[in-house]
Amino acid sequence: MRQKKLFIAILAAMLLSVPVIVLGIKSSDAQEQSQARKAKSLEVSFDYQRQAGPGSNQYAVWIENDKGDVVKTLFVTSYTTKGRTRPGEEPMRGYVKRPACVPTWVKSSKAAEQTDQQLDAFTGATPQADGTQTFTWDFTDQAGKAVPKGTYKVFVEATLIFDSDIIYSGTFSTKDKAGDIVLTSTLTKEDEAHKNMVTNVKAVLK
Repeated sequence: MRQKKLFIAILAAMLLSVPVIVLGIKSSDAQEQSQARKAKSLEVSFDYQRQAGPGSNQYAVWIENDKGDVVKTLFVTSYTTKGRTRPGEEPMRGYVKRPACVPTWVKSSKAAEQTDQQLDAFTGATPQADGTQTFTWDFTDQAGKAVPKGTYKVFVEATLIFDSDIIYSGTFSTKDKAGDIVLTSTLTKEDEAHKNMVTNVKAVLK
């Protein structure tokens, strides 16, 4: 009788352990599925260090479709679009007074064709302190409408000083899974003193 009770106890313990194993498998599968899920947004970030002197500290972040059209500007610094009006001067947009100010964004976005109100929608103050800058794209255009599924390109352009301009870019699809986007960079002119204005640039699908 004792042997029978012992056998039953062992069998019961074995049966109770089965759900734990099964649950462990399901949890692992769920984790893998979560890591491989389709992306719902794009996060762009970089480390910013404010530079001394004029002709610097301007940058823009934007998205283009596969035709090269800007579908949304996430951010552009205020001097670029608003300029800096001094007593006795006529108001003038920054990129007009200083053509070397994020010139790729100015051309691609057709800034000259946009009203001040349109530019205000994505213009922000130039950071006064060092730190990480982060911007998020939710797959919508400038009007807030969802963009068509397809291939897009993210850009980060920074005017390091006068005509020293660096652009980071990377291509991705709205069908891609969550993960990092490979970025490449081009620099118009070396400038050792201002090279750390924008560093550690990242674009991550989430």
